[in-house]
Amino acid sequence: MLEIAYKLRNDLTDIFNLDISKSEAQIKIDDWMDKAIKSGLTCFNNFLSTLDTRMCEIVNYFINRQTSGFVEGLNNKIKVTKRRCYGILNVKHLFQRIHLDLNGYSLFT
Repeated sequence: MLEIAYKLRNDLTDIFNLDISKSEAQIKIDDWMDKAIKSGLTCFNNFLSTLDTRMCEIVNYFINRQTSGFVEGLNNKIKVTKRRCYGILNVKHLFQRIHLDLNGYSLFT
């Protein structure tokens, strides 16, 4: 069972690595979903449900091959900085700290 799940995961990754159009991707992902359902593995059920619900947004990746990874990483850095700077009451100082953390100390050398 683990081997089947691993192969299915690799097959889906391979689809996202292909240089194909949005419509071709939709077909390939639908075929992959059918294969995952027919495999009888229940570990993909929640993922398949999400994939089915968000299919339009997911296949949009194949238009420009861009993700929101950069923005999510930036938001995470800002959240960590806010957590570390819990006692800072002045918002200006908080923004200065965020700017310093994002740009590094090279500004002062």
